[in-house]
Amino acid sequence: MSTLLLSPADLDELARARVLLDRPSLAARLSNLVGSPLEKGIARLPASWRGRVGALAHDALLKALETAARTLKPEARDASPRLHKLLGSVSGGAGGAFGLAGLAVEIPVSTVLIMRAILDIARAEGEDIGSAQARLAALEVFALGGTSRSDDATESGYYAVRAALATTVGEAARHLAEKGLTSEGAPALVRLITMVAARYKVQLTQKAAGMLVPGIGAAAGAGINLMFMNHFQDVSRGHFTVRRLERAYGAEAVHAAWQTLDPGTA
Repeated sequence: MSTLLLSPADLDELARARVLLDRPSLAARLSNLVGSPLEKGIARLPASWRGRVGALAHDALLKALETAARTLKPEARDASPRLHKLLGSVSGGAGGAFGLAGLAVEIPVSTVLIMRAILDIARAEGEDIGSAQARLAALEVFALGGTSRSDDATESGYYAVRAALATTVGEAARHLAEKGLTSEGAPALVRLITMVAARYKVQLTQKAAGMLVPGIGAAAGAGINLMFMNHFQDVSRGHFTVRRLERAYGAEAVHAAWQTLDPGTA
């Protein structure tokens, strides 16, 4: 399909979305914030906590999928990014004050807040946040973002992740439409959350490592959570812009237009 199907204005929007989705990894930005390579913080993580973070990520995503949409009105309205940044900072400050023990409590809370912010942006981009498709697209955001520039040519970033999740997302959407949000008897939904949690776990480990850098406390915990919220809001804006354009032009036309863009332009 010809990329000329996209209007100049929509092609500009797609370019801005690609910049958001191809930004440097969260790990690189966290290292800049804490002033120390994250590898040093990761080395300080207890082995028992590294094993636990995967279960924390899985349970937090499931809870977020269950509860976040219920805290938002379904009617279309502009997003409220500042509110979610404030809530995320408060949550991070509390977690940072208590170190790893605090994170075990803070991670589920911050994940619900992030999911709420994602759905808030999805709603502003025309998604029906009560639908299974929109809620699963919001879940995908936790697996997106943070590609390196060397990955752009091979598309091992945004479109590759969506392709890897596509079959399981479709199966999970059918289950949600038929039976609602229950994990019992929903292997596709459990499998999808496990796949997303595997990527989200990496980001949570980086978050914990940043908080273990000497001198990090409540204030820096708030700053790290603000960076997390910024990251997922940016990825959400990119992802749901692409989805809005796909609804207007078709997925193939938008993908073809994406491939023609210079990833460094906005």
